[in-house]
This record gives sequence, C-alpha cells and structure tokens, in this order.
Amino acid sequence: MSAVGNLSSRRNRALLDNPHREKQTTTHAEVLVPDIGHRSLERPCSVVLPAIPKPCSGKTCTENAHPRTPPAEDARMELRKDPITQSWVILGTQTVAPGDPAECPFEPGTIEKVAPILTWPAEGTWQVRVLPHPEPLYRIEGEPGRLAEGMYDKMGAVGAHEIVVETRQHDKRFSQLSDEEIERVLWVWASRIGDLKKDPRFKYVSVFKNQGALAGEEWPHTHSQVTATIFVPRRIKYELNAAHEWFKDKERCIFCDTVRQEEKLGKRIVDVQGDYYALCPYASRVPYEIWLLHRRHNHIFEQPRPGSNRRQLAALLGRVLRRLEKVAPAFHLVVHTSPNTKSKKGELAGYWKTLADDFHWHIEIMPIVERRSKSYSIKEVYFNAELPEQAAQNLRALDPNS
Repeated sequence: MSAVGNLSSRRNRALLDNPHREKQTTTHAEVLVPDIGHRSLERPCSVVLPAIPKPCSGKTCTENAHPRTPPAEDARMELRKDPITQSWVILGTQTVAPGDPAECPFEPGTIEKVAPILTWPAEGTWQVRVLPHPEPLYRIEGEPGRLAEGMYDKMGAVGAHEIVVETRQHDKRFSQLSDEEIERVLWVWASRIGDLKKDPRFKYVSVFKNQGALAGEEWPHTHSQVTATIFVPRRIKYELNAAHEWFKDKERCIFCDTVRQEEKLGKRIVDVQGDYYALCPYASRVPYEIWLLHRRHNHIFEQPRPGSNRRQLAALLGRVLRRLEKVAPAFHLVVHTSPNTKSKKGELAGYWKTLADDFHWHIEIMPIVERRSKSYSIKEVYFNAELPEQAAQNLRALDPNS
C-alpha cells in the first residue's frame, strides 16, 4: 500500500463522488485485514448517554446506506478461495482519482456532502459519523453467485464496507479522545455490527482500525472501518475451532480460562479497569501485542451483558493505546466477535449449538515497531524478540497520561 499522503489524495476526491475517474490500481489482498479485519444495548451504570439512533433494518437500510454500482464495476472484483489454506482472497481492479492531499474529506462542511449511514447523535452536531467507503472492497447489492472453476471456487465480492469517522476534530488521535468519546465509538461499532448481521447473506462482520502509515492508514483523520463478508475469515475460523474443541473437552470457555490464569499470575497483565483486562498473550506474535477481554463470559460484542459498563472498556482502551504509542508508531486493532448465526449454511453451521458457551469476544491490538522484525516477514511462524512478560512489565511502567 502506498504512503498515507498518496492514499489520501486519491480517496478524498472519490469520497466526494467525483465522476471523473482516471487512475487504476489493482487490489490483491487477503480479506482478513490484519492477521491478528442490534438487539438491546445496556446503559453504563455510571453515566447517561444520548440515545443511539435506532439501526435501520433489512433491505431498506442496505439499499439506502450503500450506493448501487453498475454491473460492470461489480464484475471487476471477485473472491477466490485458496483450496489449501482455505483463505478467501479478493482480486480485481479499483478506479481512483487524484486529488488534493491537504483536503480532508472528514472535515465538517466537507463530510456533510456525503449521505451518512449513521450519525450520532441523530439530531444536532454530529460526534461520530458512519459513511460508505468511497472505494469499497465489497458491494452491498447482488448475490454471491458461487461458481466452480475446475477444482477452484470463486464468488462475487458481495458485502459491506463502511468508514466510522470517530471525531469531528482532525488533529486528535483516537487515544487522545476522552473516555466518553471513545465509548461513543464503541456504541457505534456495536450498532453497525448488529445492523449488518440482520442480513443473512453476511456470515461475519469485522471492525478494524489501522493507525499510522506503517499500518496502511488511509486518512490521517482518526477513523475505523467496518466490513461485512459472505465468508468467515480464516483467523476467526481458527479461533472458533480451538474454542469449540476446548469446550467439547472441558466444558469451559478457553478465553475465560485464559483470563483467570493471567489474573492469577499477573506478569502478563498490562492494565485492568473494572471487569476488563488488558494483557500480552502468552504466545504473542509481535512485540507488545495486547488483547482486551471482559472477565465475564459473553460471545457477542454488540450485545453486552446486563450490568456491563462500557465506559470502563473505553477508559482501558484509551490508556492501553496511549502506552502503545510510546513504543510503536503504528498498530492494527480488530474486534473479534461471534459470526452471524442467521447464516445457516457453510462449514461452521454445526457450531452454533455451543457458540454462546465456547466463544468470547475480545479486541486484539497488533503494534508495528519501527525496528526490523521477522514477525512481519514470516507470516505463519511468528518470531517475536520481546517476551510478553517483559513487554507487559515495560507497558505497566509507562504513564498513559503523560
């Protein structure tokens, strides 16, 4: 991926619906972006939040929120499955236009030119805004049309691709937002996951954030992305299989067991806020990798347990990111939640009976350190020169408020 400035210059004009498209780029990327990519919401007991607009539902939502694309445009993007690794890869050509890199498409006055999918609050000055991605990898309209090509499988790149603009302020990083502001973003993430899961075509909804040029950040204005896909990403399938086998053998959640053991040992715990824990995993893939988990079991991020306090999660996430930014210039963040159980087809359909008991939502953060690391060149066998115990100790020693 090119530098942030180049990406910004291309996408800014596209976001404003410029019809004169000139330059073409080719996309050939694994669809689980980084490899670490609503029913009812409780109100935190300590605060009163403005109401989230009721998520739109069904075809009305998807058709209105995501602009339709001519058939010829759809035909340029397709999903192909690697029969050996079971990964789905999106291939095709995107058409983009150059623009002014100094022009931020998310500035107030500019962003209002694009019809939003969701605005929070619904009335008055917006604080968080969700938009369709100007150059989406997935298109909302159509059916997958899965086809065989000899021994191979392919299908259309059907799905959704959205941008969450996390604040009106251009010069603020996500970590610099207040606990209340971060909590707003968490609620919007949950709202979009819940709404997109109403479409039975979508098997998984991902929320991810790439911050920094090394992470492939598309615009410097703080934002995250939401994608809905007609397949379950490989990394999530690995977690589902492992969690299912653990539960079948022990009748316990492997994530709950992890939190309990790390809580008892303490040496890999980075920070705690209420029932939320931040820890460096026992087998961390990269230096300073961090997971955030709730101590109490829940498989659905978008539907918190009664009594949960998302303000605590927001406070913990902010502190963790402020610590990480002292040791790493960039990071990937991904929310891991349960797949869409409305999809009754596919290889995971048989897992739904125990999913609520064996899976556990969590947030994974993969920092990118400046020094050269084999972690990013050896994708299947990770090398990490920083022991997680030492990484956790280093992070604990950092003041997140300095």
